[in-house]
Amino acid sequence: MNMTIPFDNSFARLGNAFHSRQLPVRVAAPRLVAFNDDLAGVLGISPGDAAEQAQVFGGNHLPEGAEPLAQLYAGHQFGNYNPQLGDGRAVLLGETIGRDGQRRDIQLKGSGRTPYSRGGDGRAWLGPVLREYIVSEAMHALGIPTTRALAVVETGEDVLREVTLPGAVLTRVAASHLRVGTFQIFAARGDLTSLAQLTDYAIARHYPGANGPMGLLEKVRDAQAALIAGWMGVGFIHGVMNTDNCAISGETIDYGPCAFMDGYHPDTVFSSIDHMGRYAYANQPNIAVWNLAQLATALIQLADDRDAAVEQASEIVHAMPALIEAQWLARFRAKLGLTTARAGGQAGDRALIEDLLVRMAAGQADFTNTFRALGDERARDQFADPSAFDGWASEWAARCVGEPDVPATLRAANPAFIPRNHQIEQMIEAAVGGGVGGNMGGDYAPFHRLNTVLAQPFADQPDHSDLKRPPSADEAVQATYCGT
Repeated sequence: MNMTIPFDNSFARLGNAFHSRQLPVRVAAPRLVAFNDDLAGVLGISPGDAAEQAQVFGGNHLPEGAEPLAQLYAGHQFGNYNPQLGDGRAVLLGETIGRDGQRRDIQLKGSGRTPYSRGGDGRAWLGPVLREYIVSEAMHALGIPTTRALAVVETGEDVLREVTLPGAVLTRVAASHLRVGTFQIFAARGDLTSLAQLTDYAIARHYPGANGPMGLLEKVRDAQAALIAGWMGVGFIHGVMNTDNCAISGETIDYGPCAFMDGYHPDTVFSSIDHMGRYAYANQPNIAVWNLAQLATALIQLADDRDAAVEQASEIVHAMPALIEAQWLARFRAKLGLTTARAGGQAGDRALIEDLLVRMAAGQADFTNTFRALGDERARDQFADPSAFDGWASEWAARCVGEPDVPATLRAANPAFIPRNHQIEQMIEAAVGGGVGGNMGGDYAPFHRLNTVLAQPFADQPDHSDLKRPPSADEAVQATYCGT
């Protein structure tokens, strides 16, 4: 075997209270679709050849040093507490300390049943695997903290959902897979020994120097506040912000029914299971605060003085909206080409930003293209009634007076390319083709093209200008779905 992965598996050493040992389930005919050479280099992986990569990342060959396991956690799903979830279709192979000194998990997603599968088959079909690869790597290129994708492998087996679909395995890389729900399960069970052990581990791994449970809570708050502002700034909708999908590292995790907005509207929802709009675009800051409160509720259990801990935790949680607001304002100020705050406070800049957004919603303006085109005549063309933009632009022009380099700030803050829903669906359709199982013979050219273009989202790339185009009426994606 030529592939080597320098494993150093700290989570496996925590003990059986936190996970179940679990081998990946073998697959019939693994075939490599994609391998992220750049990420492999960061991780210190000596990659071997494509055939070996398919065997390892399809789950058929266990590399030396791996200690595969399925992690235990609980979580609130759409506000309702589920007392036990866990990795129902994923196996953590182990961890590496990369060439940059950072510790990361390497996980196979879609690798078969585990003790937490709850009747599921533990498999993934090709579509969501390709979607997560595309979107997570795009988010990385956009500069937003995220899990990343190392490999995609076809399994050569069919997966039965409502119809028969081709199976695949995604190799996901994360700062860790510790979630708010990882803490919730031990707090709910009253297992304070494990909760304390987990807290110490999380501090050591992610936030060295944090002062105990409340120090951890504060660090998670700050990381999540920055993350949510990042999502808002690119029009991203996570779609399923359950506490088991909220990573304490501050990374975006679990790309299920996620989507990027085309036409701007604050109430936009794509997730097929979000019937009440709980996780709508504009509601994501509120949900981040709600999720932090659930982490606080768990960590309070460790305090000797519960009343004092409740008071301290409340202060930490209640400070989060203002932190998100400040991060949001900084991002959207940059999206208008502004690097300085308006004299006399933030209210004026916020009003300027919100005025544009209100006009965009009313005028059905494309979120990404409108901001990218600010400063030239194309921005007004995004509006059903271009005069709606003109009424705002004069005030914006006056605000830009004295700013050091508005054009450069605009280009650095506003991507030209995002993973558009209709392009992802077209990519999946091409990859799946007409076959299922075995060597499908699908067309992966659109998948590779999207990856190449989205790796440089702030570059103009005129040869790929078609990927900037919003969907036509018959291309528009009305709903996105969980990968299960």
